[in-house]
Amino acid sequence: MKRHAIPGSDGDGATVVISSKVREGGEEEYRRWQRRMTDAMHAFPGFEGAEVYPPIPGEQGSWVVVCRFSSAGRLTGWLDSEVRARLLAEVRPLLEEPSALEVLAGRGPGGDAVTAVISHRVRPGREREFLRWQEEMRKAQERFPGFLGVETFEPVPGIQEHWVVLLRYDTREHLDGWMDSAARGRLLRDGRDCVLDFDVRTVRSAFSGWFRSDGGAQQGPPDWKQAMSVLLALYPTVMVLNLTLVRVLLGAGWPVFLVLFVGNMASVALLTWALMPLVNRAFAWWLRPGVPARASAAGALVLVAGYAACVAVFGLIAR
Repeated sequence: MKRHAIPGSDGDGATVVISSKVREGGEEEYRRWQRRMTDAMHAFPGFEGAEVYPPIPGEQGSWVVVCRFSSAGRLTGWLDSEVRARLLAEVRPLLEEPSALEVLAGRGPGGDAVTAVISHRVRPGREREFLRWQEEMRKAQERFPGFLGVETFEPVPGIQEHWVVLLRYDTREHLDGWMDSAARGRLLRDGRDCVLDFDVRTVRSAFSGWFRSDGGAQQGPPDWKQAMSVLLALYPTVMVLNLTLVRVLLGAGWPVFLVLFVGNMASVALLTWALMPLVNRAFAWWLRPGVPARASAAGALVLVAGYAACVAVFGLIAR
């Protein structure tokens, strides 16, 4: 898949990818600062979501933040805002160097994948040659296992000077298979005439476990909402397993410690691949950040009612 962005087009969305190297010992303070930054973005028109990726030892050395707005114009309004400028001044002492920023007209990376964000400085007048080279890259990439897609984004005048390529594979191992391949090395040598230099950053896009929204994973919901949501799925899961699998295994003479292990393993599997995705979809309106206090309270009452219903049902069954 290949897409050329239309700079500034309304309704097509705009994404900014920000990479920051945080000084050693400043991680927690940076995390708190990033929460304030995300809260500030929620107040701006057109903001759709943000994902925050901490460094991964041996894979990703920087903090990577992916923010989405409904249009390039609204993203520009945020980037040029006094609120953002003030927050950037606060974080400077925590960073080893100024953050790298790539603006993409379009929705940007998403889904359960690993994405390489590759920024190119193209030699002036060699743009067509660069696109032909990227097409050769794509044909080679799609022959490698795990390939999911590639998107090419043109520079956005006044915002983003570089060409940006988003390359997605289903796992880090498959992405590394392409990045370390002889085929890529040969193509990189072929592209020297049209590219001055390039920079690669990797984003693990399986963001965020049990808590995702239909519109893309944002920063996770508050801890108390996560706890309430997990309890709604966990209690009936444990009760059903205790009334079925656990009873069968105990009746067969299995030792208690092994029965508990098997029961817990089954609980985690059911929660991860079956029940939590259902809870997440059903309560997406409540789990997303920035929900008004009244709506948050209403959602909490709905979950409490769910608890009560589960207790009543299993109370009757247990008798």
